[in-house]
Parts: sequence; C-alpha cells; structure tokens
Amino acid sequence: MTKQETTPSFEQAMDKLEQIVAQLESGDVPLEQAIDLFQEGMKLSQLCGQKLEQVERKIEILMEQEGGLVKKPFNPATDEKGEVK
Repeated sequence: MTKQETTPSFEQAMDKLEQIVAQLESGDVPLEQAIDLFQEGMKLSQLCGQKLEQVERKIEILMEQEGGLVKKPFNPATDEKGEVK
C-alpha cells in the first residue's frame, strides 16, 4: 500500500488477507510472488490488529462512561478443547 492509497476498512483488509492465505496455501505461486504476498499479508494482519485494539479501547471507554461498569478483559468463547470458536 502506498501513502496515496486509502486505508482499507477492517472487512476489506480481512477479505484481502483471506485471499492471500488461499493463494499461498494453493502452492501454485512463484517464490518471489509468494514473498510479496506474505509481506502484504503481514501488513494487513497488523492493520487488522490495530483496528481491533482501537475498537476495544472505544468499548472500554463507553463502558466506563455508562455508570462506571467494571472493565473486564475480553475472553472469546472456547469449546471443550479450549480452542476459540
């Protein structure tokens, strides 16, 4: 992504990241292209992580403003094996 390009939304970044993963998993990508795709995927992954952190902070602020609710860390639901659903 260049500076002139707009930052993709979370959903757009996740869609592109899924496409990149599918391409890399197919094994039909030349090495140089695979490296470029991997680098782009890492950037998208970082972008998604940053956007999720921003949303989490906003939710914590809203919860604190709504009557001083207790702030609890987010724990995703897990299945019997302890894996995230």
